[in-house]
Amino acid sequence: MGIIKSTLPQHSLLTGTNYAYVDSFQGTYLDVANDISAQDIGKAFFYSAPKWTAQLFELRNRLVSVFGLKTPDKTQDRQALLDNFTCEAGERLGLFKVFDRTEDEVILGEDDRHLDFRISLYKESTNAHDGTKNLTLSTTVTFHNRFGKLYFLPVKPFHRLIVPIMLKGIIHQIENNRNVFA
Repeated sequence: MGIIKSTLPQHSLLTGTNYAYVDSFQGTYLDVANDISAQDIGKAFFYSAPKWTAQLFELRNRLVSVFGLKTPDKTQDRQALLDNFTCEAGERLGLFKVFDRTEDEVILGEDDRHLDFRISLYKESTNAHDGTKNLTLSTTVTFHNRFGKLYFLPVKPFHRLIVPIMLKGIIHQIENNRNVFA
């Protein structure tokens, strides 16, 4: 099954929060041994971005730094951070902070002057009884001012393009590269 447009899962920690924008995409992965944790999925998120998105983020960081918006710390060794990442609430990796983690969900995001965003990585069993699970990647955005809305206008089309690709990459990581998470 491919990646499909979905809705925010009913039991997500983000359900019931106030936001101005939301989107969700869902894919299915195989976890016969039932041993892929929310932590594994959270870690896979950081391995899943297509290589070309690094250039987009670098451009974004150069542009927004002029306006005093948050950018990731470049002085840190990203691979060392990934190797030690435990996906615990309060932990940070680049621009992303872990806001919460349950058995079935990781909430990542950031708060800034112009907007706050949250990313939910929500896993749930299917009714198939064959070890398949659904993984839903949802994004919510809360705008603080007109600049936040203006900032998000050119971001939204890229976001809608990148997120399904990242979800596919996360699923690939958790199904095929388990040694990365050990």
